[in-house]
Amino acid sequence: MNSYDVVIVGAGPAGMACAAEARQAGLSTLVLDEQPRPGGQIFRDIEVSDPGRRALLGKDYAEGARIAEAFRASGADYVSGAVVWNIDSAKRIDYSAGGRSHSVEAKSLVAATGAIERPTPMPGWTLPGVTTVGAAQILLKTSGIVFEDLVLVGSGPLLWLAASQMITAGVPPKAIVETVPKSRYRAAARHVLRALPGWRYLAKGFAMMRAVKRAGVPVHRDAEDIAIEGDSAATAVTFTSGSKRHRIETAHVALHQGVVPNQQMTRVMNCQHRFDESQRAFLPVLSEDFETTVPGVFVAGDGAGIGGAKSAAMRGRLVAMRIAETAGKPVSGERAKLRTALARDAAVRPLLEALYAPSDDVLSPADAVMVCRCEEITAGQIREAVALGAPGPNQVKSFLRAGMGPCQGRMCGLAVSEIIAAARGESPSTVDYYRIRPPLKPLLLSELAGLGAEAPREAAE
Repeated sequence: MNSYDVVIVGAGPAGMACAAEARQAGLSTLVLDEQPRPGGQIFRDIEVSDPGRRALLGKDYAEGARIAEAFRASGADYVSGAVVWNIDSAKRIDYSAGGRSHSVEAKSLVAATGAIERPTPMPGWTLPGVTTVGAAQILLKTSGIVFEDLVLVGSGPLLWLAASQMITAGVPPKAIVETVPKSRYRAAARHVLRALPGWRYLAKGFAMMRAVKRAGVPVHRDAEDIAIEGDSAATAVTFTSGSKRHRIETAHVALHQGVVPNQQMTRVMNCQHRFDESQRAFLPVLSEDFETTVPGVFVAGDGAGIGGAKSAAMRGRLVAMRIAETAGKPVSGERAKLRTALARDAAVRPLLEALYAPSDDVLSPADAVMVCRCEEITAGQIREAVALGAPGPNQVKSFLRAGMGPCQGRMCGLAVSEIIAAARGESPSTVDYYRIRPPLKPLLLSELAGLGAEAPREAAE
């Protein structure tokens, strides 16, 4: 079995930057990534995107080309299409690639798996034609596809970014239904002075909003009681805004309530987690060097807490520096400078988290709303299980099978924890989250049977 100084899971900005820094320090490095090419979600297909696509997606997207080039030049071993499905206490990583399963050992493991979109349970969210804003972005980045009648529903910077990119592509959204209540603006105002070091993010946000206004896209603010109509597919979005009930006919709806750390990998490693009230999400407990409570296991990027692509790359470099230092390797003298830049880049986060906190409708959906899509479990059934004595998600899983489908709770986990916590009058930190077990992702028996085969591997260059 091959062994490396560092094994990095994920080739987004954090994973690529971590790999390049680790190789510069002389550490043997392997990067495992599910996608066919490096870039992650934020820089998806950056290596094959043409100048027109890069211009459409903006300067921040184009910045990914520099990070990808440095990664390719680093000489790190790289396996694309690699689905990590188990990690044991000795940091042995089992993954599937090329139709067979393989194993590798790591002296240090870096989870750079980024973020996932928050579950958004509401009436009609499981209908065909309804997707997430992130999924709509994937279509744009990989295929240039934009739905002409797309209605964006929810809140968060990604909502406005997607809208501005659609406008640049010549296919503006049909409408934006924003769930931010007026009270949130007052809450966010308290953080304005602290956010000034991140003024470029604020300027970018205002520019995106101005672009939406210039394009004449209707924006319905302070929306609540949102429902997606349709029998076999989405046909309309209904909601209350300005004390009036509105209905927008559409066959395509994209939902978004922010992104949250992808915690599946750190959970399967039994790393300690805490519930962060400002992000309304579970975060791994980390040292100042982003090491988890399991020695030798680190988290780089948005998996450590949402910070964005620039912060992710800086965190990746800092993790690699810490691993190199522990191994007695030379460490770049930029560490102090990176920490200062990281703090400056994160200055805007408290304002954004106060303004774009998830809506009450999503955190506490009506009883009839389906929450666990895989097993078709409603919010009402979860509350009934709590009334019968289930104290947390794992007991609800035993009662109802919620979280036992192919997604392993990625699509419902946070929502289930929030519903249970509200029903018990407790914090999500008390009820906690699903206990995650391998396999982390579905795999074929034929892939499992081939465990131990020689792994496909290429140098990053």
